[in-house]
Amino acid sequence: MPRDELAAWLRLLLTPGLGRSTARQLLAAFGLPEAIWARAPDSWDGVVEPSLAKAMAQPPEGFDAALNAHERWLAQDNARHVLTLADPRYPASLLDTADPPLMLFVHGRLEALSQPQRLAVVGSRNPTPQGAQNAEAFAHSLAASGLCIVSGLALGVDGAAHEGALRAGGFTLAVVGTGLDRVYPSRHRDLAHRIVAHGAMISEYPLGTPPLAQNFPQRNRVIAGLSMGTLVVEAALQSGSLITARLASEQGREVFAIPGSIHSPQSRGCHALIRQGAKLVESAQDVLEELRLADTAPSSTDGGPAAQPLGPEGELLEAMGHDPVNLDALQARTGLPTSALQAQLLELELQGLVARLPGGLLQRVGQG
Repeated sequence: MPRDELAAWLRLLLTPGLGRSTARQLLAAFGLPEAIWARAPDSWDGVVEPSLAKAMAQPPEGFDAALNAHERWLAQDNARHVLTLADPRYPASLLDTADPPLMLFVHGRLEALSQPQRLAVVGSRNPTPQGAQNAEAFAHSLAASGLCIVSGLALGVDGAAHEGALRAGGFTLAVVGTGLDRVYPSRHRDLAHRIVAHGAMISEYPLGTPPLAQNFPQRNRVIAGLSMGTLVVEAALQSGSLITARLASEQGREVFAIPGSIHSPQSRGCHALIRQGAKLVESAQDVLEELRLADTAPSSTDGGPAAQPLGPEGELLEAMGHDPVNLDALQARTGLPTSALQAQLLELELQGLVARLPGGLLQRVGQG
C-alpha cells in the first residue's frame, strides 16, 4: 500500500472522536480517505459536528510516528497486510455486516482469509476438561472437513479450537483485541506463531493497542462476521461467547451449542442459547449437516462418540456418568475397596479419561 494511501486510512482510524459509523458516513459522502482529507474542514460540517470537524483539521498527536511504525511493520514480513474497506480482498461476509472495521491488519496467509466456508468456535476461558476436549475435537473434525476455524486466541476453548484446526492441517483465523505487535495472552505466543504459518492473525486495532477490556466484545463482532455460523462449546451465563452468538444471530448466521451437565455452570450459557433457538449439536456431523456440508465430512469420529474401553475401568467410567462426582459417591456406586478404586482411577487418569477437579471432584473427559 502506498504511503499516502496508508496515511489517509490510518488518520481516519486514529483521529480521536471519529468512530467507525461517522468514518463510514464521511466515506459515503466524499469517497476514499484521500478525498476526505483533501477538502477544507468546513466542507465536513454537513456530516460531522463542528467540534469534531475542528479536531479533524490536523493529524492526531503522534501520527507521523504511528505511520512510520506501521510502514516498518509491513516491510518486515511479506506475510503482513493491511486490508481496507476499499480493498477487493476484504472479506465479503464481514463487509456484509452492520459495523465492518475500517481496516484489518493481517499477519499470515491471506488465502486463509479468503476461504468461503468459515465457522467460529468459541466458549469459556475456564472450560471443564470435557469442554476443552470437545473444542479441540470438534475443531479438528470440522477443519478436516474443509472449514476454516475462527476464534479469538483466548485461553480455554479458543486455544483448544485453534489447536484442533492446526492438528487437522486446516486453516484457522485468530481475531484478537490488541495490535498485532503483541500477543495476548502471552502464554499463547507459540500458538500465535503457528497460526501465522498455517492461517492468519487478524486485528482491527492499530499497532501498539494494549489488551483493553472494551476491545474484546468489539472483536467478537468480527469473529461472528467472518463466519457462516458460530459454535459455542461451553459458556457461563455471563460469558462473552454469548455476545458472539447473539451477533451471529443478528447477522442471520447459524448458531450451534453443545449441551452439557445440568450441574455445570459452564453449560448454562449453552442451554440458554438452545432454549433461544440455537441448534443443539452432539457431533461435528450435526454441524456439517446443518450447514449442508455433510458430503465433505471425513470418516474420522473426532467430535463424535467413540468406543469406550473394556474391562473394570470401562465399568468404572459407566458408574461415574458424565457429571462431576466425589470419591465417596463413586465408592458407593461401585462397591469397590478404596485401594482398588484409587488404582483404577489412576489408570484412567493416565489414559486421559478422568480428570481431578477442584473440591476433590472427579469427572470423565474424552468420549470414553
